[in-house]
Amino acid sequence: MIARLQSGQPIVDTDFPVEDKFDMLAPPSRAAIQRRGVASFVTVQEGCDKFCTFCVVPYTRGAEVSRPVEKITAEVERLAAAGVRDVTLIGQNVNAYHGNYADGRPATLGQLLRSLAKTPGIHRLRYTTSHPLDMNDDLIAAHGDLQELMPSVHLPVQSGSDRILAAMNRKHTRKHYLNVIARLRAVRPDIAFTSDFIVGFPGETEADFRDTLSLVDEVGFAGAYSFTYSPRPGTPAAEMAGLPADVSAERLQRLQASITRHWRAFNASFVGRTVEVLLEKPGRFPGQLVGKTPYLQTVQVMAQPALIGQLVSVNITGTGTNTLFGEFAEQRTPDFAATDLATAGA
Repeated sequence: MIARLQSGQPIVDTDFPVEDKFDMLAPPSRAAIQRRGVASFVTVQEGCDKFCTFCVVPYTRGAEVSRPVEKITAEVERLAAAGVRDVTLIGQNVNAYHGNYADGRPATLGQLLRSLAKTPGIHRLRYTTSHPLDMNDDLIAAHGDLQELMPSVHLPVQSGSDRILAAMNRKHTRKHYLNVIARLRAVRPDIAFTSDFIVGFPGETEADFRDTLSLVDEVGFAGAYSFTYSPRPGTPAAEMAGLPADVSAERLQRLQASITRHWRAFNASFVGRTVEVLLEKPGRFPGQLVGKTPYLQTVQVMAQPALIGQLVSVNITGTGTNTLFGEFAEQRTPDFAATDLATAGA
């Protein structure tokens, strides 16, 4: 950059050096993995090229960079060998993944998921966080083809108003977003969606906000993260005139009430149903284990510690504020890795 400055060239540079920091980190030991439990996150992609007007990620994390398929596969195999059963692939814009195979061929996120689904011991795969524009045909098809790919997708929309989406530089419309939802539901009807929302973005009118509320009702989200807009220095939106704080706060309250209504209805729909639960750790009370459904709901059930790491059928008997309650229905014979985890106090 100094040389470019001295020669009179521009020195604005938001790209980070393409260096695989993961090569600099020693893999965790088997014991360390077991202490973390049976669910794990694996970074497959970093950075973002979308440049939403409110977001600082492209400036702090740089351009989109993806890890090679071979390295991700090796990491997941190590995790599985140590007893991990549920893997979530993460990235700032994870479905823009474009890592290479060992022979140099590029891979999509859908292809990566298909490869990882073959890993012995891995029962569940997830990914987060996604962008609607990168939800391609291959990834959507994977949701219909892979039983290991869980029917829960976090797909941020930010607003239900096309006018605000344009001001945010989201590059997608409300119609496009709803089309993605419909295509995913066509291949996996039981799929559950969560999302992100920003309320009170500069220029948002009451009509714009009502468009967001109507989108929540139309999709019926199983949950969401919602915030009032706050400026990030250096982003285009930071130069825009914001809304009064009381207006944003009131709208956020209304939005969260709507999201909560749909979230509670989603959880209540499971009462009386039998669902497969991956038991992850001991609960607060003796003899209690806590696990997750395919839809990322927390379930509390009475079961033996040796079942940690196992998929079990649970009859859902009730709901709490943030959890489901169930009764043990049937169990699989604990495998060696799961028994190791229980012994290690995972």
